[in-house]
Amino acid sequence: MFLHAVRVFFIVLEVLILFNLLIGVHELGHFLAARWRGLVIEKFGIWFGKPIWKKTVNGVQYSLGTIPFGGFVSLPQLAPMDVIEGETQTDRAKLPKISALDKIIVAVAGPFFSLLLALFFAGIVWAVGHPVSESDMTTVIGYMESDSPAAKAGLRPGDKILDVDGQPVMRFTGMNNSVVWNIVRSEGETIPIKVERSGQFLTFSVVPYKAETQGWRRKSVRQILISPAITPIVAKVRPKTPAAAAGLQSGDIIRGYNDTPIYSPLALADYIERNAGKPMVLNVERGGQRLNVPITPVMLEGEKVPRIGIEWDTSGQMSISHPNPVEQVYDSITSTLTTIGAVASPKSDVKLQHLSGPVGIVRIYYMLFESDRGWQLALWFSVILNVNLAILNMLPIPVLDGGHVVLAIIESIRRKPVSMRILEFVQTGCAVVIIGYMLYVSFFDVGDLFGKNSEQKSPRKESPGTANATPAP
Repeated sequence: MFLHAVRVFFIVLEVLILFNLLIGVHELGHFLAARWRGLVIEKFGIWFGKPIWKKTVNGVQYSLGTIPFGGFVSLPQLAPMDVIEGETQTDRAKLPKISALDKIIVAVAGPFFSLLLALFFAGIVWAVGHPVSESDMTTVIGYMESDSPAAKAGLRPGDKILDVDGQPVMRFTGMNNSVVWNIVRSEGETIPIKVERSGQFLTFSVVPYKAETQGWRRKSVRQILISPAITPIVAKVRPKTPAAAAGLQSGDIIRGYNDTPIYSPLALADYIERNAGKPMVLNVERGGQRLNVPITPVMLEGEKVPRIGIEWDTSGQMSISHPNPVEQVYDSITSTLTTIGAVASPKSDVKLQHLSGPVGIVRIYYMLFESDRGWQLALWFSVILNVNLAILNMLPIPVLDGGHVVLAIIESIRRKPVSMRILEFVQTGCAVVIIGYMLYVSFFDVGDLFGKNSEQKSPRKESPGTANATPAP
């Protein structure tokens, strides 16, 4: 218990350090650019709200806030941000004027530093690699229930998906060229899916499924209820069970049953459940040899359906990927832009509520650090997050960096600054909206901490002692 508490403490510490590093580097870009261009700097803050720590050094107040929603550099010569940064102690009218170019340089510096940090992390990932599971990279269907939309359309386990909704796919999960994302992102009444089956190329039209959700949960997105193929590897054989009596061993690969090939551990559990207690022959691969192992499922202690007594290696066959830094940053840029496009489309199921705020991001980091190669996965995720931070901050919305750029361009065209009274009104309004949105997505992020929607229909998960594959659309 004590060791578990210590592990949790260090995971939380790692998450906080990395998360705050991302915020700090972004704000440092603004800070250094403002120093370079000679702007007045009042405050440098990480997080918002009432400071729990602050210190003034050389006229700049450094602080740590109570609301973990970002950070800021207080620059009174730019558009007023009092609702976020606190009221300024400086009379803006008495400050020296700065050029529109200076404002643009300072605004762009934050996102630029976020991209530099993304490249730095990407360089580390390139050198040390990050783990990739076969379920992420395959496009082969591993399992589906008989009443799933995919099965009704004619798809089968073992089909290799080539494109979804007219877009080629290279992986099952993820944001770029993936089966899952193209299903979620599709907008038609049916989703055309092209597959390769036994050397033939076939196209199916699948009617997507959307689960019913409670009002306080995120709304469901499109699914066709399929899971990716994963090699069924035995991780452990429980003693005094049919599997132990039949001589099954850790590391055995179950290729099928009764000469019927399977592409996921879920398929074997499904067959056993539907044929309770009937003898069967497992087609096993061990050390490159093929074995036929007779076995009969029985009721085991603590189980509600017959089992054979094996536990699966839920990670399947892992590999280490070493994508080059440019590729990582490019993929992160395209995934961020496609997400923005999906949110902006009125026909898309992807809405603002499906994005994650600080709570969701910290939760993701925590889950990554819990895994065996968590630090590698966390660095890889940090590349995506830094690019995301840079792009979202460059949106032309007042309060954000992109808004400062737009205001500076307007100023250069008009040859005079925008009215301070108008700026205060616009900045305050937009700040309230953005803070409200952060609270909105954080509400759903907190809901995610208490588990997935109970009404969410998905390919069957196995009970203890069997596969625990994460279901996909």
